[in-house]
Amino acid sequence: MIVTVTMNPALDITVDAERVGPTDKIRCCADVYDAGGGGLNVARFARALGAPVSAVLTAGGPIGTRLVELLDDAIVPNTFIELRGDTRESFTVNERSTGRQYRFVLPGPVLTADEQLRCLEVIDASATGAAFVVASGSLPPGVPADFYQRIADICRKRQIRLVLDTSGGGLEHITSGVFLLKPSVRELRECVGRPLVTEGEQIAAARHLIDRGVAEVIVVSLGAEGALLVTGDRCWRFAPVAVPAVSGVGAGDAMVAGIVVGLSREWGMESAVRYGIAAATAKLQTPGTSTFDKVDVDRYLEQVPAPTALEGAQDNSRSLP
Repeated sequence: MIVTVTMNPALDITVDAERVGPTDKIRCCADVYDAGGGGLNVARFARALGAPVSAVLTAGGPIGTRLVELLDDAIVPNTFIELRGDTRESFTVNERSTGRQYRFVLPGPVLTADEQLRCLEVIDASATGAAFVVASGSLPPGVPADFYQRIADICRKRQIRLVLDTSGGGLEHITSGVFLLKPSVRELRECVGRPLVTEGEQIAAARHLIDRGVAEVIVVSLGAEGALLVTGDRCWRFAPVAVPAVSGVGAGDAMVAGIVVGLSREWGMESAVRYGIAAATAKLQTPGTSTFDKVDVDRYLEQVPAPTALEGAQDNSRSLP
C-alpha cells in the first residue's frame, strides 16, 4: 500500500481562453475539474498505474466536499480531516492564441492547532502497514514549517519509507528521516541557497543533503532536461523523452507516482526512476492535471534511454560548506 498525504489540496480548474489580458472579460471554455494538490495527484496517478493507494487529505467547505467526491468518482480510497476553513482552488488558463499557460494558485485555509494535531493522528493511523508514505505539496497557512519533519518522525517510528516532494520552508526544515527526496532544481537551489548553475553543483547540493542525513536518495527533476539520481556514493543522469506538451501541470507528481510504484514492485532505483520519467511524459500529453493512461506510460517507458553513470561525481560532491 502507498499512502499519500496532501496537507493543502486544491480543486484544480483548467480552462481554455483565446487570449488573456487586462480589464476585459476573459471568456473561458473546455473547463476541466480535478482533485489536485501534490499528494492527491500522486494518488490518482499511482492508481492509474495499478498500484494500491490510499489518500489522506484535509477538506473544508463546499469545495472540500467536491474534492472528496472527485476522489470517490476516481475510485481513490481516502481519509479526510474536516476543516473549518474552505479548501482552496487553483486555476489554470491555456491561452490558445499563443500556447502560453497561466496558473493562479490560492494559499489555502488556515489550520488551527487542533486541526494540525488531528492531521498527525490520522496520518499515523493511516500509515499502519504501508510500504511507502508520500508527502507532497505545499503546507497551508498556520502550519509550522517543520510539519513534514513530524511526518518523517512518524514514518521512522513505524519503519516506513517516506517520499517527500515539497518546497520552501517545508523543505528547508527537514533534518532527517526521508527515504527519497524529489526536488526540482529551483527547489534545491532555494534549499541550499546557491545558484547551482552546473550539473556538478547540482550533484554537490544533493550529496550535501544526503551527507547531513536529510535523505537517503535524491532525485532532482530537471524539467525538459530529464533528471538526476543521487545516492551516497553514486549518481546517474536520465535523459527525457521529447514530446509536445499539452500541459506541464502535475508532471512532477506523475514522476513521483511512477518512481514510488516502481519501488513498491521491488524494482531497482534506476528502473523506478525510468518509470517515473515515462509517467511524467504521459502526463504532459493530458490537459490540466487529468490522469494519463497506463498504456501510454508503458509505451514511453520503452523510449526512456538507459541512464548515464556520472564518473567522478563523488569527487566533486563535498564542496558545499
